[in-house]
Amino acid sequence: MELTHFDEEGRARMVDVSAKDETARMAVARGRVEMKPETLRLIKEGQIAKGDVLAVAQVAGIMAAKQTSALIPMCHPLNITSAKLNFHLKDPGTVEIEAIVKVAGKTGVEMEALTAVSVAALTIYDMCKAVDKEMTIKDVYLAEKAGGKSGHFIRED
Repeated sequence: MELTHFDEEGRARMVDVSAKDETARMAVARGRVEMKPETLRLIKEGQIAKGDVLAVAQVAGIMAAKQTSALIPMCHPLNITSAKLNFHLKDPGTVEIEAIVKVAGKTGVEMEALTAVSVAALTIYDMCKAVDKEMTIKDVYLAEKAGGKSGHFIRED
């Protein structure tokens, strides 16, 4: 397998996508935050002192998807057409996070979806750390991608 982010001298480079066709592309990433059952209860009941945890995490995830190229050195700046985050609260103490990001462009949005999940998880941690410093961010992964030359990918768990 050829590594595309290195030039002939072995130096890092941004891949040239100028010859690629613009296509509809989509990526789904997932992850979770594990916490004490009491912390999840406080989130459900809106009792976290910093405010509505999931509303803030949703905005943070969307903002992160839009800023991915500023955080990951070789990512192309993309004109994202959609970024959506879903949260599923699972007893006894898990918040599952899913990000769905779309673009019409020359390169995919996998990194944007992964960044959205990661920052949403970090935001949940930040908002709840006063009551639970033992939270754990786990299993951030690409679940699906569509569009582009490599086609459709669905992760098999």
